[in-house]
Amino acid sequence: MTPDLLEEGARRLEKRASPPTGLNNTESGGRNASTGRIATPGEVDVSHGRILYLEDVSVSFDGFKAINKLSLDIAPGELRCIIGPNGAGKTTMMDIITGKTRPNEGTVFFGSTIDLLRHKESEIAQLGIGRKFQKPTVFEQLTVYENLELALKTHKGVKASMFFRLDSVQSDRLAEILVTIQLAGSVNRLAGNLSHGQKQWLEIGMLLMQDPKLLLLDEPVAGMTDEETARTAELFLTLKGKHSLMVVEHDMSFIRTISEIVTVLCDGSVLAQGTLDQVQADERVIEVYLGR
Repeated sequence: MTPDLLEEGARRLEKRASPPTGLNNTESGGRNASTGRIATPGEVDVSHGRILYLEDVSVSFDGFKAINKLSLDIAPGELRCIIGPNGAGKTTMMDIITGKTRPNEGTVFFGSTIDLLRHKESEIAQLGIGRKFQKPTVFEQLTVYENLELALKTHKGVKASMFFRLDSVQSDRLAEILVTIQLAGSVNRLAGNLSHGQKQWLEIGMLLMQDPKLLLLDEPVAGMTDEETARTAELFLTLKGKHSLMVVEHDMSFIRTISEIVTVLCDGSVLAQGTLDQVQADERVIEVYLGR
């Protein structure tokens, strides 16, 4: 969850506890629907057939090379699965893509023209890259509806937030995402009362409300029941093509359900790449990750 969204969530909870005087006690403050607007996202140039491109990226922490000459690229609409042993560099790679960590060397481009190393973490989120961590981060004291409304790509200033109300396009978008994440029947439930899997879906829905072009998803089915895992696989296959997805996961059954191309990381670089059957048959992958 981005810093500006965290701040806006805190303001929303504070406003609920102490409604401003002289206004209707609604989330919008009583203003007309026409006052809301959707920010127009910048276009990402994918004319060269790649939405994400990393070349010779390296980063060290206290002498330890967490990422070592990593080169990787992803096509628009692709669902790429990333696997590898603990310490392989999977999380650090996502940190670099989202601007949380700066590499010592290398190139990281979003599309053909956007150099991600020139942008801050919040700017990268605005450019259209959404990230979900393993542990769900939703506003548990707000309803499912309010969490999704909060995640809309709108101006997050205090005044704008006080007078904000969904317009018809935004309402339709929210309703569509509720169906996509299979929470249409839980719209008025507090997020804190959802199951673990439902919280994961809600956070994915919050990312989708920001209309990302690329989604980075870190161990999304960890802790889920078998039924929730199967539903998550269905969700990801639905998103594939509409968005590009990078999924880091250890659950091989889940990977088999959703994957086309699997990239195996080890010691901060690509060890193998191909279909799941191909990488599972690779002697190097068996040695360092899968075991015999």
